[in-house]
Amino acid sequence: MFTGIIQATGKITRLEITEKHAKLSISAAEIAKQNLPLGASVAVNGICLTVTSWQNNEFTVDVMPETMKRTNLGKLTNGSLVNLEPSLSLNGKLDGHLVAGHVDTTAEIISRSENENAIELRFKVPHKYDPYLVEKGSVAIDGISLTVTMAQNDEFGVSLIPYTIANTTLAHYHVHDQVNLEMDMIGRYAVKQIQAWKKEF
Repeated sequence: MFTGIIQATGKITRLEITEKHAKLSISAAEIAKQNLPLGASVAVNGICLTVTSWQNNEFTVDVMPETMKRTNLGKLTNGSLVNLEPSLSLNGKLDGHLVAGHVDTTAEIISRSENENAIELRFKVPHKYDPYLVEKGSVAIDGISLTVTMAQNDEFGVSLIPYTIANTTLAHYHVHDQVNLEMDMIGRYAVKQIQAWKKEF
């Protein structure tokens, strides 16, 4: 379990990728090895992955076919920056929102604009996920806990504050780039329950 509060960014140093599988090595000097021992969970661009090895300041993770199908990992290259968050301790602070690290889908950036000290991004989302996005609700974008500023007609927007701009990868993205989305966990179950009630009446 994660919070969507990014602890560091890392750089892809080795990328072995096939159509359905990948092995990534990530340089992450800001995250100590003791915080990510072998077998530990880490969110890489919002994807819950398992640390399989460490060498100097680099750790390695394996990525399975289902993950490759649902995420933007296939578009990464050597040198790409990724957002990193170790798993949440039960006695830790929940500063963002509950994030499972199970990416639902990808979304395309359709507009990017600057508004004083903020960057505003708008995304196109597959229609089946539109019900889970509500204004002032939460969404995890490449692992970052963000507040939805608008949501309508299979589109939604977010606004990046200066801290997010400086400490995550999202400010470097451009129109047509793909991001990983994880819908709000509470919202997901609420929608499913409402749909079940509708079938009964």
